Amino acid sequence: MGESGIKAVYQREKVDLIKELQTGSSGLSLAQVMTNQTKYGVNELSEGIKKSTFVMFLEQYNDFLVMILLAAALISMFFQDFESSIVIFIVVTINAILGTAQQLKAEQSLNSLKQLSAPASKVLREGTIEVIPSREITIGDIVLLESGDYISADGRILENASLQVNESALTGESVSTCKEDTVFFKEVSLGDQVNMVFSGSFVTYGRGSFLVTGIGMKTEVGKIAELLKEAKEKKTPLQSNLDQFGKKLSIGIVIICAILFVINVMRHEAIGSAFVLAVALAVAAIPEALSSIVTIVLAFGTRKMAKENAIVRKLQAVEGLGSVSIVCCDKTGTLTQNKMTVQSFYVDTVVEHAAGNLPKSEEDLLIASILCNNSTNIEGVEIGDPTEVALINFADKFQLNAVTLRRQYPRLGEIPFDSDRKLMSTVQCLENRDTMLVKGAVDVLLTRMNLSVDKKIEIETVNSEFSEKGLRVLAVAKKQVGKTELTLEDETELEFMGLIAMMDPPREESYEAVRKCTKAGIKTIMITGDHKITATAIARDIGILKNDSESVEGAEMDHLTDEKLKDFIKNKSVYARVSPEHKIRIVRAWQEKGNIVAMTGDGVNDAPALKQADVGIAMGITGTEVAKDSAGVILTDDNFATIVKAIENGRNVYANIKRSIHFLLSGNTAGMITILYTSIMVLPVPFAPIHLLFINLLTDSLPAIALGLESHSKHVMDEKPRPKNEAILTKRFIYDIVIDGCVIAILTLAAFYIGLRNNNQVASTMAFATLCLGRLVHSFNCKSDKQVLFSKRFYSNSYLAGAFMIGFILLNMVLLIPTLGQVFHVASLSISLLLVIYGLSLLNLVIIQTLKLLTLY
Repeated sequence: MGESGIKAVYQREKVDLIKELQTGSSGLSLAQVMTNQTKYGVNELSEGIKKSTFVMFLEQYNDFLVMILLAAALISMFFQDFESSIVIFIVVTINAILGTAQQLKAEQSLNSLKQLSAPASKVLREGTIEVIPSREITIGDIVLLESGDYISADGRILENASLQVNESALTGESVSTCKEDTVFFKEVSLGDQVNMVFSGSFVTYGRGSFLVTGIGMKTEVGKIAELLKEAKEKKTPLQSNLDQFGKKLSIGIVIICAILFVINVMRHEAIGSAFVLAVALAVAAIPEALSSIVTIVLAFGTRKMAKENAIVRKLQAVEGLGSVSIVCCDKTGTLTQNKMTVQSFYVDTVVEHAAGNLPKSEEDLLIASILCNNSTNIEGVEIGDPTEVALINFADKFQLNAVTLRRQYPRLGEIPFDSDRKLMSTVQCLENRDTMLVKGAVDVLLTRMNLSVDKKIEIETVNSEFSEKGLRVLAVAKKQVGKTELTLEDETELEFMGLIAMMDPPREESYEAVRKCTKAGIKTIMITGDHKITATAIARDIGILKNDSESVEGAEMDHLTDEKLKDFIKNKSVYARVSPEHKIRIVRAWQEKGNIVAMTGDGVNDAPALKQADVGIAMGITGTEVAKDSAGVILTDDNFATIVKAIENGRNVYANIKRSIHFLLSGNTAGMITILYTSIMVLPVPFAPIHLLFINLLTDSLPAIALGLESHSKHVMDEKPRPKNEAILTKRFIYDIVIDGCVIAILTLAAFYIGLRNNNQVASTMAFATLCLGRLVHSFNCKSDKQVLFSKRFYSNSYLAGAFMIGFILLNMVLLIPTLGQVFHVASLSISLLLVIYGLSLLNLVIIQTLKLLTLY
């Protein structure tokens, strides 16, 4: 709309806007789309000025410990220890480069996942309805809306069938706005522009279409986005916990290093050397790489999940998946195939037809089910609710084409379906009279029909028989209304047309997925709007339900307080006929019992429960944009088995993070023990500052990251869920770290004593080399809590093998190349002493693996 401003649009006639934007009744042509996209740009909000790689690099130095290290380098230069200063600068720079690379890699991974989960919109172009990424919407497009759709651009309403839109993101008003096709002749506030829709809002009721007049930063929400450009990503709970742990650990280590500094000064060490050693020890002992490693492992975990049809929108969801103990899932499309097929129908008697001719009453029933229907199936492309698509597919068998019938009997009015009424009504001119067709739940429609007692009992009996077989049943009715403007009061005094029974069979993989959950200590719960009998039949078939007492209807929970509900739900596995309020109460009740709850959903009414759940999981195929925006995970295949895979991945990601932490802390513990022992025993200092910096660089990065990429194990699903508030550093975990640290420290001191027979420099060199190589070897110990030395798993991680070889080669270059030996203050060693280093380094693998084998570990 150029400089005229979006506010002027609501004051203009829609025909004038259509003419100005050159949009025909069939939408834009492809040539117009390309022209407009070039002219107006893409429909997305700018993210502000991103940090350059150089700025990211400089930010790596904005760390308290790094600043101390740089100060130590300057002090070393003051004491003319230029070699140490140069190496410290080199080490800090390499660390900064690695940190920048890690940050860029994680950012690229997360950005690619954001693209995968981008919202989509239905547009009319060249007379064809297309589903396109919302970023491709352009000025002049005609966008089609229905309940649950996210609105991704600003525009003027063209068609309106009881359209209601939630604009709380813009106006702060939680009540949905009823839209009207009107024109304003004076200025009105944003919330009163009822002939407009705005990006960032969503449809809660009805359907319609609008002409796009504003995209990207030119929308109302774009103005708000200007204020949000500097918003920062939140850290995950695990990252926050590790940061807190790191701070506490740092304080303890700094105190130890200060004590060590005092001891060395009292032993008449040079103040400069003592200071540099204390600082180097602090940097080597504090696992400052923890946070970045966690980010990298989480990012790689999300990429793996995306390949397996689970897009993670929020890193917190990965952690949550690892400890899920309750999975609340919908039945249709998640546990089942979401491919409804009509099995039989009833008018006067139950009939099962494959194809052929139909009696008039049965043909009228099928025609009504197509006309009172918003779905389409054009050349195999199915768009819409699976139940409605099934009706269209079934009618095709009898040469009743939906497109042809809808042209013959165009829709004159409607009351859209909503989850509270459980009905949909339309008006068509049938047999020269305006006739209302109503389709919906049997129990609701029965209360609105003119039926004899006997006929009502007969219909209820047939409905029960269908439901007991796991069939979904729809009732269809009609009424002569003689008008096109419908009200809710018109949905009474209806004439029964028939019942249509459909089946959505369970997915084959659902059986195994539920069994895996049970084995893993995860309770699977079905929450559905379907009839209790239908839900029970499916749940019993796939193993969720053991007996009928575990099934309950939403109405049975209405009279229960939240406190009583906690006790009521503990033995329930199926919740049928539930409302949005029931869903959120069920999720909250299980959470208050100490569970981590995952919740699946696809509709607008699922959004509150998805946000309430610890892990909200939206359906990628059938899910509305509102549901996807509320969820932390999106399933691209709408499959329950994918949820189980995601939980398995979440557990493996958490296990890999623990492996990295185990490796870092046990290695650091070994270095601390070695230095403290020699200080207390008044022995020569075992490591030069440059040794500790080399070890820190070598063992705190590549091997730790490689362990974070350890191949996933299916055995994690044999374990029970992790307790909700369990800290990552449990007593057992700390015990294992200390034992490993002691083993490596003892072997390092053994090398130190052997070298001491020659002189102090040889002793220091052997201690440095043994600790460095020992930590590299120890990375293989951290692959598993169990003994893996002679198993295939020992050799399964190519990343770890590569990290080990890089470290091994670099260490031997330092030991064997005289020039590097002088820089790193190492002595020239004989072949026999080199073999002692290799032997002692390998011995920690043998000892720790033996302890694991003897279950003493």
